[in-house]
Amino acid sequence: MLLAIDIGNTNVVVGVFQAKTLVASWRFTTDNRRTEDEYGLELTGSINATLSAGDREITGAIIASVVPSLTDVWVQVCRKYIKNKALVVEAKKVPMPILYDIPGEVGTDRIVNALAAWELYRKKGEPLIIVDFGTATTFDVVSKNGEYLGGAIAPGIGISCEALFSRTAKLPKVELVKPDKCLGKNTVHSMQAGLVFGFLGQVKEILKQLKKEIKGRPVIVGTGGLVNLIQNAEKIFDKVNQNLTLIGLRMIHETIISPKKKPILRAGRH
Repeated sequence: MLLAIDIGNTNVVVGVFQAKTLVASWRFTTDNRRTEDEYGLELTGSINATLSAGDREITGAIIASVVPSLTDVWVQVCRKYIKNKALVVEAKKVPMPILYDIPGEVGTDRIVNALAAWELYRKKGEPLIIVDFGTATTFDVVSKNGEYLGGAIAPGIGISCEALFSRTAKLPKVELVKPDKCLGKNTVHSMQAGLVFGFLGQVKEILKQLKKEIKGRPVIVGTGGLVNLIQNAEKIFDKVNQNLTLIGLRMIHETIISPKKKPILRAGRH
């Protein structure tokens, strides 16, 4: 069993794979104040509550992190509670050419997503665009040849919603759901309309601009915790996969620990 860990700015998403099948996943709040023991006890509690006794043997672990202060915490969680030395993924370890001005600046999760989307959804002769709805909303472009080209970063839906609530005196905290109409007749519906239709418009416009700048008819892939909110408002994604990052981590682990296995892509350009 492989433990795949995606440390993001809002959540730490952990998945367990049996071969290529994701059998369980959990989300833990990202908190720099939490210790390895706090996370370790929560993780083992989740594993014991979800998996049968025969399915709890973890034989490998891999981590992608955009929160450096928590990377070593989770390395220690794996060492102490899972009895495994975790592989920490860096952009240069991902078997995909990175055509970015400074490759090391690219978030590891973005490259992992790009690799997974390329492996799962590519069409011959066509590029891909991956939209990830996390703390930030990221747009990542993969060329028709499987090269990471770059993309765009926008404020995420969640933090924008929190900013609207925390920085206004009379606006309440609202549930992020699509209202029936954009013309809100009360404060809650008005806020939901602004948030959902506003972000839908943002995504569509950025995709429109990216399509102008790359050749071909790109496959549009959506991922992240809030991707279904946008897809349910308007079906703009060709493929939706909320577990894209975890799947990408599994692919990378499989490639790195099996040196005789054919690489997913040629070595990256750094």
